Amino acid sequence: MNHGSRGEVDYHQLGQETDVEPMSENRPDDCCPRFDPEPWDGKTLTWENKRFVKDRVTSFLHVPLNFGAVMKRNISAIEAANANSETRIVLADENSLWGADVYIEVTKDVPGANMATISGTFLSKVFEGPYRDVRKWIEEMKTFVQGKGQDLQKLYFFYTTCPKCAKKYGKNYVVLLAQV
Repeated sequence: MNHGSRGEVDYHQLGQETDVEPMSENRPDDCCPRFDPEPWDGKTLTWENKRFVKDRVTSFLHVPLNFGAVMKRNISAIEAANANSETRIVLADENSLWGADVYIEVTKDVPGANMATISGTFLSKVFEGPYRDVRKWIEEMKTFVQGKGQDLQKLYFFYTTCPKCAKKYGKNYVVLLAQV
């Protein structure tokens, strides 16, 4: 998600029911660029040591409590290191009712940040709608993966915009990435 020239980040709690082409060009008054679902929907992606800053968000029943603070801290460090990626993929690994690992794509190591790489083959599918539909999306994704003759190993959520921008654009896109 690109940000204004002042480096400000306007993220709201995503859970309040939050190599592919760049998402879009960003206008200065936009917090997040408009997302184009076509390059992501129904695709197979292969990543080899894709680099991310990894952090942890505290949640209550999968509703993030400090997502904005975590993103602001990391985006500041990423920008200071000049490690912004064009696509700015932000993945969430919803591995607990009480928290999630967040992965923010970068182009190089960020000093002082917890770095991680992700490798593998992923099936991607774009969903649109309110966050309350996440369980339905997960079931649809499982069916999609099985229909491709694959076994789902891990599931990541790519929140393409913050809730404020999703409301402004009239679309709340979430990409599910199934590692197979």
